[in-house]
This record gives sequence, structure tokens and C-alpha cells, in this order.
Amino acid sequence: MVLPPCRATARDYPGGRRSRPSLPSRGVHRCFRQRSRGDCRAEAGVAGGHARPSSGGGAPVRPPPSPRVSRPVMHHRWSRMTFVHWRYPPGAVRPLLPGGLEPETFDGDAWVGLTPFLMEGVRPPGTPALPWLSRFPETNLRTYVRDGRGRTGLWFLSLDAGRLAAVLAGRVGYGLPYHWSDMEVRAAGRLVRYRGRRHRPTGAAGPAGRCDAEVEVGRPLTEGERDELAHFLTARFRLFTVVAGRLAAAEVEHPPWPLRQARLLHLDQDLVRLAGLPAPDRAPVLHASPGVPVRVGRWTR
Repeated sequence: MVLPPCRATARDYPGGRRSRPSLPSRGVHRCFRQRSRGDCRAEAGVAGGHARPSSGGGAPVRPPPSPRVSRPVMHHRWSRMTFVHWRYPPGAVRPLLPGGLEPETFDGDAWVGLTPFLMEGVRPPGTPALPWLSRFPETNLRTYVRDGRGRTGLWFLSLDAGRLAAVLAGRVGYGLPYHWSDMEVRAAGRLVRYRGRRHRPTGAAGPAGRCDAEVEVGRPLTEGERDELAHFLTARFRLFTVVAGRLAAAEVEHPPWPLRQARLLHLDQDLVRLAGLPAPDRAPVLHASPGVPVRVGRWTR
């Protein structure tokens, strides 16, 4: 089964500081000019610029540790990943969540992430990856949540995949809002281009859903640039869903993301609007990564 990035541990993020941490500086890029269809020109800068400086004195910030998934139900790799994140008021995100989950905030805001990437080596334990079936593009729209037990993780607003088998397995077996899409991921030097068009159901009216993006990948982030916000947005090891009317969670094991700078050259998407959110009104925060290997655990209550 195909499961995207998920989880955060109950002990939260390094140092336990949840109020007004620092925002990224050189390692994150900002889109200053966004056109009506989402076309962007990005420059280096501080995303949003509304956070107070951290009092951590420049000490390196470590991501929360990954869990150990001893009996995985699926292996795969998330490759050529781009993280595009926007701030939202928690009240805009809360109506999209099931009972038992609340938006998890950073600097007082909820965050919504658009993450296009390439799935590779998808296989159950003990079986080999198949050349065609085990490799396909995927784009997720996600937000960050906390349950009544204090556990943090991901809630997926939508998932688009380029293989119908993955879509059916995700919808039927895992209750995830997958959509079958015509997708591609192409890389040429430092440029990565993502394209996605949802297949419109027979007789359906209205927009089918699209996401086209072009990203320039830069140098690796220094240790000092991997700040609390970067870990909050990317170091996630738990996925929430609803199975048979009840909230369930699955853990995911993977090494720390090797994060790189990224510059958003173009974005044309309507997945945010189709998920029930207003168009972003602030600059996005960008990260990129060549990817990580993943072990997905079983659902638990």
C-alpha cells in the first residue's frame, strides 16, 4: 500500500518549545509574486516574516526521532520530493478534520503542504518491486494535526497518484482520499517539473483537478538552516485516517530528510481550492529533498 510522509512523536519537537519559534532564513525560499493561476517567481527570504527570533542561541535543532517499524506492511522510497507550505488560520483547517483531531500550529498558524514526488520501489515485505507497477508520481495535500492523546501527525486532504492500483488500494483498504491522475515527474539538472491532471469520472461536471509545478533545487541546507519550522513541516512519522468510522493511525520509519534549498519557478494548481480551502494569501515556504527509504507500519487505534 502506498502511504505518504507521516508522524511526529508525542514528545513533540526538540526542546519542547511550541510558542513563537524562529522561521527559516537562508535555507527557505519565498514566493513574492503570485499570479491568479498560481504562477510564481521565488527569491530567497524569510517565509511570512511574522515570527520572533528564537532564543536558542544558534544551537543546532535536531528533528524528532523516527520510530522503529519492526513489522512493516509496505516498503518504498519517496524520491524527488518538493515541500510547498502555506500558513492558514486554524479555523480554516478545523472544519476539514474528523472528530478527534485538531490543527497543530506553529507560530500560531496551521500549515497546509503540497508535496509532489516520485514513488519508487513500492512492494510488500518479502516481494520484489515490479518495474512499472512499483514506480509512479504522487502529489499530496496535507496538514498537521494532534489527537486527543497528544499524538501529532498528518491528515491528508487529498492524494493524487499515477497508478490506478495504488488509488484503489488507498481508498478501499485505508480510507484515504486518493484520486487517479495522469502524472509525470521530470528532472533535468537542477530543475524538477511535476505535472498532474485528475481523470474526470464519467458524467462528472466541474474541474477535475490539476497541479503543475517547476522547482529549481539548490544546495543542501546547513545544520543551522534546519530549524524548528523545517522539522515541523517535514519530520513527520504518523498518518491518521478513519477506518470503519473510528480514528486510526499508522507509523512510518525513515531516516532524516536530506533537505535542500528550493526555488519555486512556476505553480498552477487548484487542489487547495478543491479541498475546501481558500487560496493561499501568503508566500509559500519551500524545501526539496532527493528522498528517503520508507517502512510503513500497521494501523492501530
